Amino acid sequence: MDVDVLKRIKIREQEPKVRATNFEEVCLGYNEEEAVAEASRCLNCKNPNCVKDCPVSIKIPDFISHIKNKEYVKAYEIISEDSALPSICGRVCPQETQCEMHCIRGIKGEAVSIGKLERFVGDYIKENNIDVKVDIKENNIKVAVVGAGPAGLTCAGELRKLGYDVTIYEALHKAGGVLTYGIPEFRLPKDKIVKKEVEKVEKLGVKIKLNTIVGKTIKIDDLLNDGVKAIFVASGAGLPQFMHIPGENANGVSSANEFLTRVNLMHAYDKNYDTPIKVGKTALVIGGGNVAMDAARTALRLGAETHIVYRRGEEELPARAEEVHHAKEEGVIFDLLTNIKEVLVDENNNTIGAKLVKMELGEADASGRRSPKEVAGSDYEIKCDTVIMALGTTPNPIIVKNTEGIETNKKGCIVVNEESMTTKKGVFAGGDIVIGAATVILAMEAGKKAAKYMDEFIKNN
Repeated sequence: MDVDVLKRIKIREQEPKVRATNFEEVCLGYNEEEAVAEASRCLNCKNPNCVKDCPVSIKIPDFISHIKNKEYVKAYEIISEDSALPSICGRVCPQETQCEMHCIRGIKGEAVSIGKLERFVGDYIKENNIDVKVDIKENNIKVAVVGAGPAGLTCAGELRKLGYDVTIYEALHKAGGVLTYGIPEFRLPKDKIVKKEVEKVEKLGVKIKLNTIVGKTIKIDDLLNDGVKAIFVASGAGLPQFMHIPGENANGVSSANEFLTRVNLMHAYDKNYDTPIKVGKTALVIGGGNVAMDAARTALRLGAETHIVYRRGEEELPARAEEVHHAKEEGVIFDLLTNIKEVLVDENNNTIGAKLVKMELGEADASGRRSPKEVAGSDYEIKCDTVIMALGTTPNPIIVKNTEGIETNKKGCIVVNEESMTTKKGVFAGGDIVIGAATVILAMEAGKKAAKYMDEFIKNN
């Protein structure tokens, strides 16, 4: 295969008009020939900046060099030293602002497609049913993890490799956290990828107890009193935020969290399931982040003309460039520099439209972004059947409210020290429950870090 070292191998995707009507994966990934060709573009830098900017410090040039030599199992083993979820990270990690942003190849050309190569390796192992065994020396010490999302799964896997007796307590009926309920099937297949990654953690010997709400079904203190030596709280940030505008409690208004959960976890998109969801002819998604893109692209696939309503401009969109690009290709309409002021309802409290207003950018706010302000007299109305609020989420307070000694900040996030421990001895925390809603890879970084310090804590106490 001819390779232009300055240009990355183009990734195969479903055609936009076709994929906009189904929930099958958009990106088809590299085949072996394409992966080897892309790997050959890596300069194998002696001082790799890509590794420095990977939150979990994957040895990127090393695993890529093995792909180049068609040594895929060795590539997987190298990735697995630092990452428990390669097939997932390869799909949803924002590589363009991390490892790939600092790829030396990208100075004069296009950066090496590190994420797509990681995905190739993870998928190759699954598709060929290769079992990479890990030698575990049992220590019979019990530890617990709250939440089976990316932070919890990572922490559990790391602790298990160290010989601990690990149990994860998950509130929902399926493991995976946001990987299962939040990210759409067309970006992250559940049975093909998420389920297999969870099973990989279980094969290590990690036990997962589903339908168990820590703080209700069982308390943190119950676990500590039952011989658990350390606990990692990774219950995420699943409490949605709203705008508190007129009509927000109407039928047809929901949070993106609820909307995506119903579609992803309850298969609302599948006619074979008794959990349908109606979006009507027109849907508005309020927000501009990755979750907003996921909700908009999902609503589009369910048959609605879908609008992204975002109060800043395109340059300020916080979503990944790839997700914005895919949404536009599929037909999502972007109403930028626009905000919603009111949900319009009929006599039965059903959503029939929205009052929108044009915005303009003023001075920069505390985050460094220019603050949006309304343009006087620019109000207008639009007919719609569904309004989806994708404004971010905060931690659910259920654990903190039912546990003495765990402090939180003003945003409801658990406070931890540099070693990931909360203000309650033996209880650690990480991921969205500590930093607020963020990325999968940052949650994994938190889980990996916590496992290290939990191990040190147990050995010293």
